[in-house]
Amino acid sequence: MRAWSLARARVALAATHRAMNITPPLTRPVDRPLEDAPLKLPADALLHLLHRAAAGTLATHSRAPQGFPYPSILPFAPDARHQPTILVSRLAEHTRNLRDDPRAGFLVVDAPDGDVLDAQRVTLLGRFEPVEATPPLVRRYLRYHPDAERYLALGDFSFWTLMPDRMRYIGGFGSMGWIEAADLDPLEPLAPDEEAALVDRFERDARRLPQVELLGVDRYGADLRVGGIRLRQPFSAPMVDPHALFAALEVCLSGGSAT
Repeated sequence: MRAWSLARARVALAATHRAMNITPPLTRPVDRPLEDAPLKLPADALLHLLHRAAAGTLATHSRAPQGFPYPSILPFAPDARHQPTILVSRLAEHTRNLRDDPRAGFLVVDAPDGDVLDAQRVTLLGRFEPVEATPPLVRRYLRYHPDAERYLALGDFSFWTLMPDRMRYIGGFGSMGWIEAADLDPLEPLAPDEEAALVDRFERDARRLPQVELLGVDRYGADLRVGGIRLRQPFSAPMVDPHALFAALEVCLSGGSAT
């Protein structure tokens, strides 16, 4: 009886709103969105998340049935600017969708215990662009995903990189906000030859344990594979000088204390 009375009260309230030409707060027009909350956490928390995850969920615009979001899960590797790079078949539905409309969302989650609601996650909104399979790009991607070599051999696969506009980061309950892509990393990224030289030096270092692999390095941290497990080793501060970068990498030679 109480539920019935509550329903009647809601109907009456809606009728009053219509009669007085009032838009209820929770049904405001879509062209008047609620004010965006800025990110109150350091941007490098989001940055490290993009380097910890090995796969993400790509949401493209479906061609048929038209207008529906089309989600698919894909492995990715972050590029020098921390932007997700994917390797996709030209026959895949998501690739066909991207060719028709490059706008997409890309969700990255780090929930090792399965508790996704309390896990770090980020949704990137932007446009995917095809990128040339240059030797440095291919070598870097294969360090992250060695099994992808068999797909490259087919000749049907191509690389695409997400050029994000905005990102929505959730670091756990009550820790969330938006960040503009331009604010993610203000530093100049490492050039491919600079990173390659650091990786080569790391691999040749006699102190490196055989189970430790360096996948990639940037000014904020290193991406490792230790005993087959993907890890991220953040640096204590951004490293601008190449010598300081390798000094920071030395802790990783034995597997470090990556997080």
